[in-house]
Amino acid sequence: MSKRVRLGVNIDHVATIRNARGVSYPDPMRAAIVALDAGADGVTAHLREDRRHISDADIARLAEMLRERGKPLNLEMAVTSEMLDIALHHKPHAVCLVPERREERTTEGGLDVAHGHNWIAPFVQKLKDNGSRVSLFIGANPLQIEAASRTGAEVIELHTGGFCDAAREGQAENAHQELKALQAAATQAASLGLEVHAGHGIDYDTVAPIAAIPQVAELNIGHFLIGEAIFRGLADAVGEMRRRIDAVRPPS
Repeated sequence: MSKRVRLGVNIDHVATIRNARGVSYPDPMRAAIVALDAGADGVTAHLREDRRHISDADIARLAEMLRERGKPLNLEMAVTSEMLDIALHHKPHAVCLVPERREERTTEGGLDVAHGHNWIAPFVQKLKDNGSRVSLFIGANPLQIEAASRTGAEVIELHTGGFCDAAREGQAENAHQELKALQAAATQAASLGLEVHAGHGIDYDTVAPIAAIPQVAELNIGHFLIGEAIFRGLADAVGEMRRRIDAVRPPS
């Protein structure tokens, strides 16, 4: 179990801003470099079916740049044949399989691995055979964690949105229950040999309780950091998140 928690920075919404004007800036590649220099351990990007933010060209450029720098690209993608072909071509360090619906604003809920096992497991195997580490984005549900362990995936990423939303809205009891569920899920996953990551909705005020879960090895944070960058700059926003994580789980 790693003592230090890795930080992956999701740069999707740099591309959202770029695409709003149909121009070449701000450039997600530049954001990735700034984030790495500020203390991020890797870069996350979600290539959606509708290409609402990150594009195929972004993934190609990111994969090459990060490979040259020896840093990991975590490609988030739906469980579709199109996305599988893209991942097999670019060979990212990690692939996180997520649920995706066109009408959603962002990823809502976790992947239903229990009911989708026969579809998901072959994807996991093909990605692993191609050299990518596979993660499944799931809720803190014992049934889903058990199912995830049977797909062959090495990692789960726990959906932290319920805890973060409750904490932000001042719903102390709900936040407490959500955090307890995340803690139990992390313990279960680790007992099954799965590495535990976490992400969704994390900000400066909610990162500490999640980073304090002993089994959590990596946090993936995006929307909040890109929003905060408007006011304080991306390097400072990422650096502050890095400091807050290290305050809870200091580097050994």
